[in-house]
Amino acid sequence: MLKSEDNSNQEREIKAFLGKDTEFKGVLTFEKTVRIDGKFGGEVITKDTLIVGEKALLDGDISVGTIIIKGKIYGNINATKRIEICCGGEILGNIKTPALLIEDGAIFEGNCEMIKKDKEIVQK
Repeated sequence: MLKSEDNSNQEREIKAFLGKDTEFKGVLTFEKTVRIDGKFGGEVITKDTLIVGEKALLDGDISVGTIIIKGKIYGNINATKRIEICCGGEILGNIKTPALLIEDGAIFEGNCEMIKKDKEIVQK
């Protein structure tokens, strides 16, 4: 099993991995943690964690529990738990989340709506 450390130094077991030389279009749904390092176009839907690697490029809307962004995302993000934009990460789109962390060196262009943790986000 692949392991990845997030910024809080907690290990997450990665259930699926889309490598840097891969490209996928469509709808991705999953449980647990998934890491994308390649190109993805479409929609991501999960209640769990998505890790967007340094070389990743995602174009589409994302509905997740938690997302850790080290690559580039063009689209809107709804996160029921947390959004982390790491140094080098980029978002061009609107976000909705109860918790947001933006590191120095990250880029965010769009609108942000902060919601209460107990308020459920309506997913499409």
